[in-house]
Amino acid sequence: MIELLIDRVSKRFGPVAALTEATLSLSEGEFVALLGPSGCGKTTLLRIVAGLESASAGHVRIGERDVTELPPRARGLAMVFQSHAVFPHMTVRENIAFGLAMAHAPAARVERQVARTAALLHIEALLSRYPAQLSGGQRQRVAVARALAVEPSVLLMDEPLSSLDALLRLEMRAELKSVLREAGTTTLYVTHDQTEAMGLADRIAVMQEGRIVQVAAPMEVYRHPANIFVGGFVGSPPMNFLRLRAAQSAVALGALRLAAPVPAGEVLLGIRPEALAPVSTGGFAFRVAVVEPLGTHLLLTGEAEGQLMRAVLPPEAAVAAGAELSLTLDPAAISWMDAASGQALPADHGNLR
Repeated sequence: MIELLIDRVSKRFGPVAALTEATLSLSEGEFVALLGPSGCGKTTLLRIVAGLESASAGHVRIGERDVTELPPRARGLAMVFQSHAVFPHMTVRENIAFGLAMAHAPAARVERQVARTAALLHIEALLSRYPAQLSGGQRQRVAVARALAVEPSVLLMDEPLSSLDALLRLEMRAELKSVLREAGTTTLYVTHDQTEAMGLADRIAVMQEGRIVQVAAPMEVYRHPANIFVGGFVGSPPMNFLRLRAAQSAVALGALRLAAPVPAGEVLLGIRPEALAPVSTGGFAFRVAVVEPLGTHLLLTGEAEGQLMRAVLPPEAAVAAGAELSLTLDPAAISWMDAASGQALPADHGNLR
């Protein structure tokens, strides 16, 4: 069952197109992340779903209802913002109960929902405290509990972890995934952090300049990006793209021969840095410019075929700046892109020939 349908939603601010025919559907209980850089339109789309912005064109449906023209309070949604947005003059208990109190819910339901969501977020011991007595992570838990307490049809989250420090963000990410899975709440989550999107979401909708350019499971987005933007944005370090020339449906890369998706002409070979490995013979030349030891791996930045390339090697590899390595690649990890448009080309993943 489709719980949320965003149907060809566009938004213009004067001459500027912030969104262009964005279409996305979420099934009941599904967690979908809107992922993209600042200015790509993801928060604008979230605000249109929430009713905080009006769409220039298109429709938003929640369940069987077209809510495009409805005010926020009539949509059956809850939203968690980037800032904690908890009321400083209310206790944690009162903050969690706020939405239910505004809806004039019976006292028994209010008490039941406060207890349930506080237990889900592990803040039962904090119910009598005020926000000033809480840490940043605890305040964010209160904000999530308040949103879940009203049992929304859809939960909207706008970069809710971005104000936390790195260690707390990691802890909250794992906790949030567990809580939302247990609650079974349909969730649309905005983030610019591809690690958050990969770790949390059932599916990722990648946005580029106001358009949704790919919607797929996290590993599908990672392994088979729809274009060079997705390949460069998802993954750390980003995917390498080498501009090579195909002839007779094959591409030569050093001693390697790869089946090409075009019979002739320029093509972009996309390969993840971690899909590269050193070999003694039979690979292609890679000149190392910079070596970064990052604990779990070495990140090498250098040059292959006269173009920038990065490679990830085991931490024990003995490599120094200025070295020339022979690398090979995993054919199953290849993506082919059209050299003119940057769009993915259908291929058999570049089998070695």
